Amino acid sequence: MKSEDTSFEGGPLDGRVLPILLGPTGHPPKVYRVPVPDGAGGPPTVLVYRRVQAGAGAGVPPGRGRLGLHQGWKYEYDPTGRAGRLRWPWSKPDPGPGRGPGATPDGGPEDTHG
Repeated sequence: MKSEDTSFEGGPLDGRVLPILLGPTGHPPKVYRVPVPDGAGGPPTVLVYRRVQAGAGAGVPPGRGRLGLHQGWKYEYDPTGRAGRLRWPWSKPDPGPGRGPGATPDGGPEDTHG
């Protein structure tokens, strides 16, 4: 397998550069999870980092070099720790607060008295 040295920003891995295995498309994974063991023997804490395009400097669009070529990837710390799920075009959107069975389009409960 091929790997690429990728930098990490934010969180406990801030400033580190680690070799990350590349997938079949030649890109590192979109989400990188780092399990950190608990010192008291409890369940490990999982740190979540998300892949973003690496910047090239001032005056250049993010992720592009002076010639418009892709400059690589970096990982940014996600303090929420929520790993997103795959979103397929044919899958239903996640029900948000006030949405779901028995809710009207404005998000309130159905009027059953009237």
